[in-house]
Amino acid sequence: MKIVCSKSELVNGVNIVSKAVPANTTMSILECILIDASKGEIKFTSNDTEIGIETVVDGTIEEKGTIAIDAKMLLEVVRKLPDADITIATDDNFSTNITCGKLKFNIMGKDGKDFTTLPTVNKKDAVIISQLTFKDIIRQTIFSIGVNESNKVMSGIHLVIKEDELKMTSLDGHRVSIRKVKLKDKYEAKEIIIPGKTLSEVSKILSGGADDDISIYIEDNYVLFEFGKSIVVSRLIEGKYFAVDKMMSYDYETKVTISKKALYDCIDRSMLFSKEGNKKPIVVNIHDNVLEILVNSPLGSMDEELEMNKQGKDITIGFNPKFVIDALKVIDDETVDLYFVNAKAPCYIKDENDNYIYFVLPVNLNNSNY
Repeated sequence: MKIVCSKSELVNGVNIVSKAVPANTTMSILECILIDASKGEIKFTSNDTEIGIETVVDGTIEEKGTIAIDAKMLLEVVRKLPDADITIATDDNFSTNITCGKLKFNIMGKDGKDFTTLPTVNKKDAVIISQLTFKDIIRQTIFSIGVNESNKVMSGIHLVIKEDELKMTSLDGHRVSIRKVKLKDKYEAKEIIIPGKTLSEVSKILSGGADDDISIYIEDNYVLFEFGKSIVVSRLIEGKYFAVDKMMSYDYETKVTISKKALYDCIDRSMLFSKEGNKKPIVVNIHDNVLEILVNSPLGSMDEELEMNKQGKDITIGFNPKFVIDALKVIDDETVDLYFVNAKAPCYIKDENDNYIYFVLPVNLNNSNY
């Protein structure tokens, strides 16, 4: 095999597929990136058996062939080369010469035929959504997936497609995140659980262009994402997702409308007193037209009042500040609406059309010194 590519193309291709190279594996071939120039285009592929990534790299094929090269070594070598065209050439013993001008590296590769190929997913009935929108809804839900070895379902995001609506849901036992978007077309009903790791890696690769689409294909136990010159194939999480809709009750006794930035900044300040080892809750005291946030910990205390509009009763309730600030961080609106029932019931942060819903469980304040 002999190919010639620009440094920028090589670095970009290796960076993309490196996201599916396993950190720890007993199969040394999976620590490699497969370079396949046997079929008229240059493809880079990685596969950790749970998620696989393939991308096409622009360049010239002078001799067809395949080679598997250690991913870390390839990335480090390519990064250190000058900004010029780079030639990668291999012989029958998988010895690989990487040449750029007068500079030459030689590293040992492996037989590309031993590389584990990606699962085949039929590309039919694609669900199409803009990269910008999909990247956004991943950002707005990924933070509340759970890390729970005994319940793998929590480590994924529940994706439901119903006609022209796509809904994504995540939860970790303390909070729920829901994001809904309208699609351009109508589709058959689909319901899958995608590993959070997969969506995190997809989000990193997406350009996020409003005019660029991503196609989603679902078949049996796999999902395939296709965008630009890349595809990502992932196993799905088996099992039934939680009946989140049955958990939700939108009755409320108190509704607060407040500046998102003011609330975010206030909670951010309060977290100075909620460091590791001193995880004191914040107390939200709503009375008249004031939302007061208090924190009292061994590190110190804080008391701040914010202006707001209130409908309904006064209420005092406690929260883990991280759970509230994580939700505020991904909301793009200038003002937010918070809904409360009582001090023991969840708080809902949502917009009027339920395009986003964040559900946060309160903290028991009985043992706190306030």
